[in-house]
Amino acid sequence: MITPEFIAIWVAWMLAGGSPGPATLGIAGTAMTSGRASALPFTFGILAGSATWGIAAALGLSAIMLANVWLFEVIRYAGAAYLGWLAIKALRRAIKNKGGQSGTPFSGSARTLFAKGAAIHLTNPKAILSWGSIYAIVAPPNATLGMMMGYFGLLYAGSILIFVGYAFLFSSDRMVRTYARASRWFDVVFAGFFGFASFKILTARLQ
Repeated sequence: MITPEFIAIWVAWMLAGGSPGPATLGIAGTAMTSGRASALPFTFGILAGSATWGIAAALGLSAIMLANVWLFEVIRYAGAAYLGWLAIKALRRAIKNKGGQSGTPFSGSARTLFAKGAAIHLTNPKAILSWGSIYAIVAPPNATLGMMMGYFGLLYAGSILIFVGYAFLFSSDRMVRTYARASRWFDVVFAGFFGFASFKILTARLQ
C-alpha cells in the first residue's frame, strides 16, 4: 500500500491541505485572536467534517451524489452563503478596527467552535470531490473497503498533522503579537479569501 508513489501523493495532499483556504485561515485567525484553547475545538470540527466526506467518498457516496446534482447544488449554495457571510464579518471588523484592536474570526463555546469548524468542510462540496479524486489516484480498481479505509487513515493522518499544527503554530506568542500589530490587515486578508472561496464554490463546475 505504501509505495514511493503514494508517499509523493501523500506529501502533495499535505501541501494542498496546508495552502491558504477557509479551513487553514479559520484556524489561524482563531488561534491568533482567541488562543489555542479555542483553536483546537474549531480544528477538531474541521477534521470531523473532513472525516465525514472522506469516509463518504470511500464508501462510494461521492459517485451517488454526483448522479444527483441537486444534492451538490444545495450544499454549494449553503457553502457559498456561509463563506460570504464570513467575508462580510471580516470586512466589517477591518473597517471598525481602530488602534490595533483584535477581532475574533471564530468565537464561542467549545461546542459552538466545533460546529463552526465542521460547517467549514460540510458546506464545501469540493471537499468530497477532493477525497474522491485522491482515492481514484491511489487506489487500484479492485480495492476492497478495508483497503479504502486504510488509505483514508493515512491521508487523514496528514490532515490532522496540518490542521492541528496550524492551531499550535498560530497560537504562539510571536504570532499573537504579530496579529495584534496588524489585525486590520489580517481581517482584510480573511475577507478576501473567504469571499474568493465563496465565489469559486458558486462558479465551480462540479461535473
